[in-house]
Amino acid sequence: MDRTAAFAHPLRTRVYQNHHFDSTRWDYFATRPDDIVIATSYKAGTTWTQSIVGHLIFQAELPAPLSEISPWLDMRLFPLELVLNGLAAQTHRRFIKTHLPLDGLPWDPQRKFLYVARDGRDVFLSLWNHHANFTEEALQTFNSIPGRVGDELPRPPADLHELWRHWISRGWFDWEADGWPFWSHLYSVQSWWDFRHVPNILLVHFADLLEDTEREARRIARFLEIEVPEPRWPELVERVSFTAMHKQGELYAPGGGQFWKGGAGTFLHKGTNGRWRGVLTAEELAQYDAACARALTPECRAWLEQGRRALAREPGA
Repeated sequence: MDRTAAFAHPLRTRVYQNHHFDSTRWDYFATRPDDIVIATSYKAGTTWTQSIVGHLIFQAELPAPLSEISPWLDMRLFPLELVLNGLAAQTHRRFIKTHLPLDGLPWDPQRKFLYVARDGRDVFLSLWNHHANFTEEALQTFNSIPGRVGDELPRPPADLHELWRHWISRGWFDWEADGWPFWSHLYSVQSWWDFRHVPNILLVHFADLLEDTEREARRIARFLEIEVPEPRWPELVERVSFTAMHKQGELYAPGGGQFWKGGAGTFLHKGTNGRWRGVLTAEELAQYDAACARALTPECRAWLEQGRRALAREPGA
């Protein structure tokens, strides 16, 4: 299953519309040559990477909450006109969040794209915390905004294993085989992996960020062509540590954390890997193996589970 050389650059071939997002909102976005797009499926290090990029750009404390500076453009929750006007008014280098697979984004060779991935089993454990702790008001908001395409976002089941049964075996969109009731993490990862050779795409891995945050932040800075004076690096790395971000959770959590029971602390949660061990059963891990075999090339799966250790050299280095 070799899909890496089919096209020289990505093509937009899908429209993604559901209770959370609408990929057509990108059609109205006026790009600038130095724009940065930070992409993940979900629960894979989005906010952490946004924080790193924000601190690289400002090289100081963030001037406003992260979700205001770096909005999720395809998210249906906020009126498109307000989001676009906010971005148009920004005078600093812009960095925009998306949760779209690459085949749902309009391609622009001038933008820089950072795609952040994480082992699917870790993603699921984080997603369970995320979904199970939505407030009733948040669920009503997602489902009642006019223009929703498709079914409502269901309330979370009482049991983690019930969510797993659906998430690992049902797709929300017709072309997916997993990810319900959100969208497929595995499909998203493969869509970006297939174009890892494109010069303006950089793949980043959550495990690598955990292993050596400074190394990965420097790698991101090189890719974005941002110069950081050497004496500023220790302070920058401290500011983007999970501990520092957790202390200022309302600055980093979307909406200040208002969508989750327990607020920003629930959204940021633990920031660790491997919690699926001892939680997912042998049968569930076999189901994960089968899902990966359907959706991922062997090389992509190796990178998804091991990060840079799976590669002969770093992509984009």
